[in-house]
Amino acid sequence: MIGMAVSGTGLFTPPYAISNDELVESFNAYVRHHNAAHHSAIASGSMAALAESSSEFIVKASGIKSRYVMDKSGVLDPAIMCPRLAERPDSALSVLAEIAVAAARDALKAADRTPSDIDGVLVACSNLQRAYPAIAIEVQDALGIDGFGFDMNVACSSATFGLQAAADMVAAGHARAILVCNPEICSGHLNFTDRDSHFIFGDVATAFVVEAADRVHSHNAWQIVSTRLKTKFSNNIRNNFGFLNRAAPEGIGNRDKLFVQEGRKVFKEVVPMVSELILAHLSDNSIAPSSLRRLWLHQANINMNELIARKVLGRDPLPEEAPCILDEYANTSSAGSIIAFHKHSADLRAGDYGHLCSFGAGYSVGSVILRKL
Repeated sequence: MIGMAVSGTGLFTPPYAISNDELVESFNAYVRHHNAAHHSAIASGSMAALAESSSEFIVKASGIKSRYVMDKSGVLDPAIMCPRLAERPDSALSVLAEIAVAAARDALKAADRTPSDIDGVLVACSNLQRAYPAIAIEVQDALGIDGFGFDMNVACSSATFGLQAAADMVAAGHARAILVCNPEICSGHLNFTDRDSHFIFGDVATAFVVEAADRVHSHNAWQIVSTRLKTKFSNNIRNNFGFLNRAAPEGIGNRDKLFVQEGRKVFKEVVPMVSELILAHLSDNSIAPSSLRRLWLHQANINMNELIARKVLGRDPLPEEAPCILDEYANTSSAGSIIAFHKHSADLRAGDYGHLCSFGAGYSVGSVILRKL
């Protein structure tokens, strides 16, 4: 990886923001209606009453204060509690490709590249709009890129896994440069009627360009010193929605067809897994944790991030050492660590080391050591 670099990043932010107060007001209205509609069952003890949420609970549990979404009215309507994104004709650009293209144009500009400089497109994200044709090929066509494209899904680690795949292909001579896009419409798979998770996700798209380090044109390029990937099967974060649902109609609409997780188990199991992998990766590259100027961690939960940063650095991190974008963007799955990198990397100097890390469903962990060029 010594000769590979991330030469530019891009970000698309949806036009609508939802504060915790707005989300809680909608959720609590749903809860009151639900409990009233099932008053008899609740009174008899055959059904448990739903508990209301609060902004204070959300911030304490996650650090999240707001999120961006592609549709606000449907999410906040207690009778709908779901984004409303109309289907488009096959001749029109899909919504997932649209936001990927917006982030991609931003990344190309940052890398001082044009579509003619790119030979491949990867769309790496947690939820793909369709099985085929690949969203990546649609993005490739929309940008006018000659070459190849394909989709990949490793949930919250899709971006870092995509980064390694892109770097490997450029290093092998299969492409001069590859554009990796991470369009995440997480509101589409979130159960807004579940108190434990209704606040977690937001929508966004990120993108970045991977090319040989000796070809970069940009002023904020980062050498990919080393990458390391790890997966370990777990059911603690799961979404069972898929093409086989129609073959088992008894399960259609069940809660497991949306995002579900065992949050406490995830916290207990993922934090040591991530911390140990980062420390081993740094050690194998003879880089002391104290040499890291910045940690761009997956943005899922502020408590997880603070604990991981503490384990890696051996002390409490300063705010600028492990930047948090959760308060504004919430959890944006694979895009979260890229947002942190996009917004908090330009101030570092040539030779500075940073660490980009993703973790989530799978379980999956992606560890990337970067050095400012």
